[in-house]
Amino acid sequence: MPAPSIIFPADPLNPRRPDPHFAWEARLLRELGGEHHLVDHDALLAGLPDEAVRRVPPGSGPLWYRGWMLPSARYAEFAAALTARGGNLLTSAPGYAAAHELPGWYGVFEGATPPSVWIPSTGGAAPGPRELAEAAARLGGSGPAIVKDYVKSRKHEWHEACYVPELADLSAVCRVVGRFVELQGEFLAGGVVLRRYEEFERAGCAADGKSNGTSDGPDGPDDAADGPDGRAVEARVWWLDGRPVLVGPHPDSPRRHVEPDLTEVPALVRRLGCRFVTTDLASRADGSGWRVVEVGDGQVSDLPHGIDASGLLASLIAS
Repeated sequence: MPAPSIIFPADPLNPRRPDPHFAWEARLLRELGGEHHLVDHDALLAGLPDEAVRRVPPGSGPLWYRGWMLPSARYAEFAAALTARGGNLLTSAPGYAAAHELPGWYGVFEGATPPSVWIPSTGGAAPGPRELAEAAARLGGSGPAIVKDYVKSRKHEWHEACYVPELADLSAVCRVVGRFVELQGEFLAGGVVLRRYEEFERAGCAADGKSNGTSDGPDGPDDAADGPDGRAVEARVWWLDGRPVLVGPHPDSPRRHVEPDLTEVPALVRRLGCRFVTTDLASRADGSGWRVVEVGDGQVSDLPHGIDASGLLASLIAS
């Protein structure tokens, strides 16, 4: 079997070159003896997969993608278009959805991640009071929570569209969820998620320090917090075939040294059954251990600036 190649998004201003955000990965890949191809990400988002993959050579064989996030439906079109050209994405469309969207991975990681419930989207409209009351009840009915969709939150609008101080206050739940859905607009992914708020250790704080809630996970900023720093101490772990191939800081805090406890995580990653995934982990503020705050597809998870990714890329092209 030939060595896998890696597909990167093309630079929108120069489609013969990788997008500047991924150019350093492409250079490192070449130094490792790997081969890359380019895809038009804008065409993928526009629902034009055949046009998007026209620069991928026919018969390209096994392929990994390293690029911007795609909705699961667009990823499925991407995979089908490559198959038609003799290419084979090594992460299947169902596998991508399982790792990329919270309902796909939550059942495996339940107990190791903050409790969560979700309401599938109905035409982009915010859930009504009855649906939200039922969801809040399933989450315990009281206490603080985080609002997000299946993939992202809006943490820069923390009090407006992310944080619910008290689930028993249905008017506050409706207000925050409604504003979140309004701001997400056409980019709402899957539906509305309510996640139990948990306090995580902050950089520069003692073990009893507090931070405002859960991480946004792949490609998202940590939640804002009052205090000297405001970012949770997080690690991002990259897994290939159930094995951690890179452990480092979260991309939003690339210079923080982190050593997460991975004792229970490998078995969960293997149960998920997806070949290339990431897990973001944060340490509880009370010192009671590390929590998986997000799972992501490794193809669309960002790398911290300045990290040595040679082992990760070498593992991908040797897989």
